[in-house]
Amino acid sequence: MLKQTMLFIIRLLVGGLFIFSGLIKVNDPVGTAIKLEEYFDVFSNDIASFFVHFKEIALPLAVFLVVTEVVLGVMLILGVRLRLTVWALGLMIVFFTFLTFYSAYFNKVTDCGCFGDAIKLTPWESFTKDVILLVLIGILFLFRKDLPNQHRPWAHRIAFGSLAVSFIIAITAIRNLPFIDFRAYKEGVNINTAMQPSAPLKYSYIMKKGEELLEFDQYPNDESLEFVEMKLLNEEALPKISDFAVWNDEGTFTEQILQGQKLVILVTNMSKINTDHLGKIDELLAGIAGTSIEPVLVAASSMEEIEQLVESRKWQVTSYQGDATVIKTIMRSNPGTMLLSEGVVIKKYHYLNTPSAAEVKELFPS
Repeated sequence: MLKQTMLFIIRLLVGGLFIFSGLIKVNDPVGTAIKLEEYFDVFSNDIASFFVHFKEIALPLAVFLVVTEVVLGVMLILGVRLRLTVWALGLMIVFFTFLTFYSAYFNKVTDCGCFGDAIKLTPWESFTKDVILLVLIGILFLFRKDLPNQHRPWAHRIAFGSLAVSFIIAITAIRNLPFIDFRAYKEGVNINTAMQPSAPLKYSYIMKKGEELLEFDQYPNDESLEFVEMKLLNEEALPKISDFAVWNDEGTFTEQILQGQKLVILVTNMSKINTDHLGKIDELLAGIAGTSIEPVLVAASSMEEIEQLVESRKWQVTSYQGDATVIKTIMRSNPGTMLLSEGVVIKKYHYLNTPSAAEVKELFPS
């Protein structure tokens, strides 16, 4: 009886964590795909060059992984085909543990994306979490013959329902934008404010005198002390946004783009831009011409490629370059549009949902 109780508690803990982690990522499978691409880039350089080809299937692979997390978690808790479920969870956690160890030990991918953008873990925290899960799943594997093997039609129906619902949510998020935006550039954020510390940063100074290490709140004037390191005491006060910048051949224009009313067209990859719906952006730009809303294009491309796009579409926009990682963080659509008012994110749109000029005018304060 005690053994069955302990095994059930482990099933609840592991299954609940997999469901929680999977649901967060089902909300944003494009973000998971971006993280997988980072791993494939690293593996192609460090292990074998063929890993670069996996980048082409990163998005479908991301959907498969996040939906599988949710479904396996549901199956584990409800007791659906438990032995098969434990095998599948074991293989998945071994894969995840390898990824997080590689990230932590070699300091390659500093954010595993285990909980999407909702909960940030350091590489070693992620690895520790996976080791704990590996142990718990290992216990279930060792005692898999003691797990109940009942056939309950209602549990199977719920498991199948979780598969269908998770898949629908994932596809909907891909074709639109994440339902819940956990990123630093979510709607309502003032980018100007987010680029500043939320409080004065406090440091301590580690100095060495002989073999003794001393810690000071202020940098000491004693020349006999040897500087060792400076430690940040209130890391939570660091700016939420530290890498936002735009530029072109004339210089940096980060400050200017965060002033006034802006309609920002964001392009993460010029070679992969969806051109089928650019006509909607053409209409939008024509509709706001002559208003106080300034259209801006920011792309992670060369100025030559940017100018080719602008000329081919006859867009009257100010063009800037931006960092690909930052643009992907801001926008899960290529292209996508974002409305800024004095640096505040008013609204973001997937290219499938490009707004009309009338909608945009209504959203900006008079």
